[in-house]
Amino acid sequence: MNRSTDAARAGIGLGSAIAATISWSVHKSILWAILQGLLGWFYVIYYAFTRPGGLAG
Repeated sequence: MNRSTDAARAGIGLGSAIAATISWSVHKSILWAILQGLLGWFYVIYYAFTRPGGLAG
């Protein structure tokens, strides 16, 4: 394996972990945490843009 492949896998894993953690803190549901963990970075970015104080201000 090369470094870019390792970095990509680490990024995907981190995105899934952050998404599942955010989902659990908001919904308190394991099913939502699993679903949004699978979405990974897409859910993290969505959450950041749609919440007050997020990237959109």
